[in-house]
Amino acid sequence: MIGSIIGTGVFALPSALAPYGPIALVAFGAVTLGALALALTFGSLAGRTTASGGPYVYAREAFGEFAGFLNAWSYWITAWAGNAAIVVAWVGYVEVFVNTGHRKWLSVLLALVGLWIPAAINLTGVRNIGAFQVVTTVLKFVPLVFMATVGLLFTDAGNFGSFNASGQSALGAISAAGAIALFSYLGLEAASVVAGRVREPGRNVPRATVYGTLVCALIYILGTLAVFGTVSHAKLGGSTAPFTDAANNIFGGTWAGDLVAVAAIVSGIGALNGWTMLCAEMPYAAARDGLFPGVFARLRGEKDVPAFGIVASTVLASLITVFSYTRFEDVFTKIVLLSVLTAVIPYLFSAAAQLYWLLVRGRETLSSRRLARDTTVAALALAFSYWSIQGSGYQTVYYGLFVLLLGVPVYIWLKRDQSRSTDTEQQRAPETATQDVRLSRGLRTNRVGGARKPRSLRHQD
Repeated sequence: MIGSIIGTGVFALPSALAPYGPIALVAFGAVTLGALALALTFGSLAGRTTASGGPYVYAREAFGEFAGFLNAWSYWITAWAGNAAIVVAWVGYVEVFVNTGHRKWLSVLLALVGLWIPAAINLTGVRNIGAFQVVTTVLKFVPLVFMATVGLLFTDAGNFGSFNASGQSALGAISAAGAIALFSYLGLEAASVVAGRVREPGRNVPRATVYGTLVCALIYILGTLAVFGTVSHAKLGGSTAPFTDAANNIFGGTWAGDLVAVAAIVSGIGALNGWTMLCAEMPYAAARDGLFPGVFARLRGEKDVPAFGIVASTVLASLITVFSYTRFEDVFTKIVLLSVLTAVIPYLFSAAAQLYWLLVRGRETLSSRRLARDTTVAALALAFSYWSIQGSGYQTVYYGLFVLLLGVPVYIWLKRDQSRSTDTEQQRAPETATQDVRLSRGLRTNRVGGARKPRSLRHQD
């Protein structure tokens, strides 16, 4: 959970939030409350069903196949588009050491290397994925904990700048900054997506979801506060490695910033490792139910690896990364907003599924106290999802809705293939029935010398 949630996004987030000023910290607090509501909702849903698929499974069971497909499609887009955002932030820290002039073609090459190393690790099997995730999570946690504790002692009020530097209303600034901040919590559903591969999922998935989100929330808010207070507002907005700049300002020189950059690089590879698995796991679960192209359900090798999902998602992430580097100035923010929007749709459906089960099925099985508590949490998660969509901005909603609706022809194509298979089976059915009738007659009687006499059945008959 921590490995999937904490990537390079948090290491780049202070720069993306800097244009809004310290009011972004208020947005971060609001997003944290919403993320905790979602974590509790996912924990409850994971206790209800322990199959892999997470939001896809919850939407399908509550609202039917089409809702399940839309969630799988939307989440799949989130996974590979989110990898593109992570790798863009990752490149910013790699370029502390190489390509310090930020030549675009070399940045693109570094990004592609960052995407395909985790893909290669994923192709070796889930055990190697887990081992790699543990190592990178430990290494990435050290500088974040340092900034969230010691870094706070070096904050200077003069670095924060204007409280609301966005030029928008306070509510508008909080909504816009919140949509960006939510990216740092994407992955809170990771344990539920791979529940089928977890030991004792009914117990471990809810605990990992809630506790992992709580730990990340504490580190995020305090660490971002420390960066805002140790790097001047004017410099922070243009920084590609804000945690490195903060460490350098605290200790002087560059050695501390270099150590933070190394940790951010390790963190990014670890997050990409976990998210590449999610890129394949969600469509794999949907494909087994006939709600995603069947090629995603094929497992390869002794390790049963969903290789097509891993490779296809990494190819798409590579394409959107190259496109973004050549078309957008603020590459990270553009991809972040698209990833957040496509992630919030499955979050919204999951919260709605929880409300459906509670209000339609839970009244007879739950105590009134637990019913009221779980309903309140799910309602908050649902409201938070709507708020996040609103804060993404008109352009992001336009692109996100367009990409989401591209899945409709895919669904029609899948159902068409299923219909053909059903028709073929029905055409064969009359022939099979006739053969069964003839066989049954032969078993009941046998003509011997013109008269029907019972036939003795041998054991093998």
